[in-house]
Amino acid sequence: MGIVRGLPPEQASGCAETCVITKLKYIEVPLNTENAAKALKNLCEEGEKNNLIVGAGTVLNEEDLKIAIDCGAKFILSTGINPVVVEKCVEKNIPCIPGAITPTEIMLAHRLGAAAIKVFPVSSMGGAQYIKELRGPFKDIPLLACGGVRAETVMDYFNSGCDFVAFGASVFPVADMRTGNWQSIERNLWWVRKFDEKAIRMLQVPQ
Repeated sequence: MGIVRGLPPEQASGCAETCVITKLKYIEVPLNTENAAKALKNLCEEGEKNNLIVGAGTVLNEEDLKIAIDCGAKFILSTGINPVVVEKCVEKNIPCIPGAITPTEIMLAHRLGAAAIKVFPVSSMGGAQYIKELRGPFKDIPLLACGGVRAETVMDYFNSGCDFVAFGASVFPVADMRTGNWQSIERNLWWVRKFDEKAIRMLQVPQ
């Protein structure tokens, strides 16, 4: 899943086209960035045309959730666990991926009905090795690695039992998005193609 932080709303079509070319199906637009709601709305509209699944990130409360849903977000991510946000998503049948880092937080998010758990910030906790250790007690909980994931470490995460990963500035630099340098971003996404279908199945989001 790509995290497009700082995407100019007018660059939504270029972003969507690049994702289609590289077969990246999932994009997150964090709500705590400049013009985030407009960028999310535009990208969701492009997603409908291009079979791209667009969600909202940094959804911290009910107000954020309403903005995300009104813009057309197909899934919801958060930095931590807000039980109300998770429960509202479950009610509306919207996949919710709250952030968690400790075993206790992971158990709580799973019990609330989270579609998957965003292990964040994973690199600060030991990276792929931490995912491997979590897989001992949590064999059946979908885990998303986020925070410091790079192209050269992706296979380490998958080999450690991660279901899918999220990546941001290392692939989607704000400077390139602002100038429309999508060829550079396309080159950054060379490794994405073979991992995407598993994530689609995990979240059970209609294509």
